[in-house]
Amino acid sequence: MRQAVLRMLMLAAILVGINILAVRYHTGLDLTKEKRFTLSAPTIKMLKSMDDVAVVTVYLKGQFPAGFQRLSDATRERLESFRGVAGSKIVFRFTDPFEGKNEEEKVAISKELSEKGIYAINLQSNEEDGYVEKWVFPYVLVQYKGKETAVNLLENNKWVSPWDNLNNSENLLEYKLADAINKLNKPDKETIAYIVGHGESLGLNTYDLFNLLNQKYKVDTFDLSINAFIPKSYKAIIINRPTLPIDDREKFKIDQYVMEGGRILWAIDQLYTPLDSLQKSEQFMSLDYGLEIDDMLFKYGARINLDLIEDLQQCLPLPILVAAQKGEPQMQLRPWIFYPVFTPTSQHPIVKNISAVFGRFVNSIDTVNAPGIQKTILLQSSKYSRTEAFPVRVSLSMLRYQMTPDMFKKPYQNAAVLLEGKFNSLFQNRLAPAFLKILQDSLKRPFRPMADVATKMIVISDGEMMENDFSQKDGPMEMGYWRFTETRFANKEFISNCLEYLTDDGGLLEARAKDAKLRMLDSGRVKEEKLMWRLVNIALPILLVLMFASAFIFFRKRKYEKK
Repeated sequence: MRQAVLRMLMLAAILVGINILAVRYHTGLDLTKEKRFTLSAPTIKMLKSMDDVAVVTVYLKGQFPAGFQRLSDATRERLESFRGVAGSKIVFRFTDPFEGKNEEEKVAISKELSEKGIYAINLQSNEEDGYVEKWVFPYVLVQYKGKETAVNLLENNKWVSPWDNLNNSENLLEYKLADAINKLNKPDKETIAYIVGHGESLGLNTYDLFNLLNQKYKVDTFDLSINAFIPKSYKAIIINRPTLPIDDREKFKIDQYVMEGGRILWAIDQLYTPLDSLQKSEQFMSLDYGLEIDDMLFKYGARINLDLIEDLQQCLPLPILVAAQKGEPQMQLRPWIFYPVFTPTSQHPIVKNISAVFGRFVNSIDTVNAPGIQKTILLQSSKYSRTEAFPVRVSLSMLRYQMTPDMFKKPYQNAAVLLEGKFNSLFQNRLAPAFLKILQDSLKRPFRPMADVATKMIVISDGEMMENDFSQKDGPMEMGYWRFTETRFANKEFISNCLEYLTDDGGLLEARAKDAKLRMLDSGRVKEEKLMWRLVNIALPILLVLMFASAFIFFRKRKYEKK
């Protein structure tokens, strides 16, 4: 008896010890094809470097339809994987803010959460018991080092199905949660410069852009024409829609900034396309801005062409007067081929899982040979597109005629390209020795014929992609909002991702590239075969256990009966 008790105590001690070790040192085996449960290397590095506790409050608790329940479970799994790396530095809890609250309390809670950037959505679904409405908060609140930020877990891409939106939401969980902690961890924001001095876009139409920039960065407006050089301290610079020529002196400043490892977001319009003329006379001829930056971009690996992309398959609609009834004008929306909509197909983290981006009077981009430079296409037009070379006549009368796909035979025109590598200077072997001596003696800045380190830049062939619309009644609108259809496109997210890729050396954006496939069940078969599969999964295991137990007892009984 004593020996049996001792064995039981030893077994219990072993089990307790195994559990303690499992809590402190545990791992898992990810057998999924997409490695959906495996954290990316930058995320692991960030979690291991945490020096404080991050508290994550998840507002997805309760009974949800299958899709939202899956998102809630995926959030828990991702946070558990975070805690597996960071240990006690990650604390999370799930809560339903409306649980047990009356209507008056719910209103107060909604107001309090909205001040933190957390908003409810009215979830409507058809369940077996009938039509159901429920208010859901698909958000988490991350608190770290005395600061906090709200994270929207739910993607809202109108170009894909609700199930695909939920699947994309699950794919982006790691990136969103890691990015929130990483941003709260930084004591100071990175500094970037918005270049001015050459008629760049600035004013009400960049209101939302500067709101976005100020949320994430310290932003300087930097006049290129009056400063001797661009400081290396700027993590990136934005050159957005210049309308005046950039001469060699100013190109030299940009070039040497790149050679020092600087990063650039270019948003360039090659052609002048005056919308006010379109409103007054219903037509105009495009003009060349003559920016004189073609040689620089060509040296870096890209060429913005003097043309306009026309897209029949994916473009924004414009209202046109088609008739008048009882003195009232009758307007109708017609596709405007000069305003293409770009649905990203690239697997690059900048555009992976984002919605469509629209442009206005977009030039095409060619990539050219540049030794050591890697080129990645980020945005392309559709299959049914074409280009029209300068000079281009633009007329509203085009809206009154039916266009056919066979007229658009230049598919997949590039509108945004990422260039990465060690760039060569445009001014290599072009400068006089006397100038080089002045540069060294006066400014103490040696000429760099090649970039010191690998760097990167993004070239967008549309200077209006960053701009917002505005009206006398509503004021500035959101970047990417098209008022004629009341549709929000992903322009803001695209620009935000571009800048994050340029400025964040940690590489957390890599987590956006994860792509877990959505394997849907056949809803018809689910209803028809529901009883059968319940029996297979519940009754059959019990039956098998009883069968094996009966067989064991039967053979054991026969064995001892013979003896």
